[in-house]
Amino acid sequence: MSIDVLLPFSSWLELREPADAAARAGALVEAVRHRLPTDRPIVLHDLGSGTGSMLRWLAPRLPGPQHWVLHDRDQELLDLAATGSVTAADGAPVSVATRCGDLTRLTAADLAGADLITASALLDMFTAEEVERVVAACAGRPTLLMISVTGEVRLSPADPLDIEIAAAFNDHQRRTVDGRRLLGPDAVEAAVAAFARHGVAVQVRSSPWRLGAAQADLSAEWFRGWVAAACEQRPELAGPAGGYARRRLAQAAAGRLRVLVDHRDLLAGG
Repeated sequence: MSIDVLLPFSSWLELREPADAAARAGALVEAVRHRLPTDRPIVLHDLGSGTGSMLRWLAPRLPGPQHWVLHDRDQELLDLAATGSVTAADGAPVSVATRCGDLTRLTAADLAGADLITASALLDMFTAEEVERVVAACAGRPTLLMISVTGEVRLSPADPLDIEIAAAFNDHQRRTVDGRRLLGPDAVEAAVAAFARHGVAVQVRSSPWRLGAAQADLSAEWFRGWVAAACEQRPELAGPAGGYARRRLAQAAAGRLRVLVDHRDLLAGG
């Protein structure tokens, strides 16, 4: 029951996709629908597309022809996202283009022509300055940013180490990487404040993962990464975390572990 053996990133994205889909606040899609064109194809730009989970979730919820532009820094993930096919809610065609590049350097010109900008599980990987730049690029267009972590995690049954591991993990998310101090769970507030500085109102909705016996594989994989990051941040936790991990992974395998990982979904300018 090692906490060190984690799935390849593309496999992790595949494993979490159903939980993301179940958690996203569908009411925000209804709230933005009136802003989308009905007399021509909708143009959507998805930031940090990964393997295309946002495309697969949102395209079937919108009617009419659509053109998606997927942005990511990883060409291999973009290639995966561009495979397969998806159709709109009314069966209309959906076309896909990909752009590989640094998301932190996007400008308004890169997003020209977008009717809606989307992202999922992305904001926490930005710095405060990068959030400011991305918000400046998006301002003026409806922007739907989903599945952003808040730092709140609850596991059941409770364990004495839960709070300490959670605090260390949140500190890890705020770590400095190559001179960049990541926002981690502070990203939602930073994004809302940045949009406000551009005069853009933001609707916020809760979108938690609620994992139980049916999601035991995801719970276990999430838990391994959660504890590994906490121990990387605070190496002194490695000793007590060994027994803790064995207990928790045994509970997950037996279908007895319940996990809530809180997120927020944002709709700016809808």
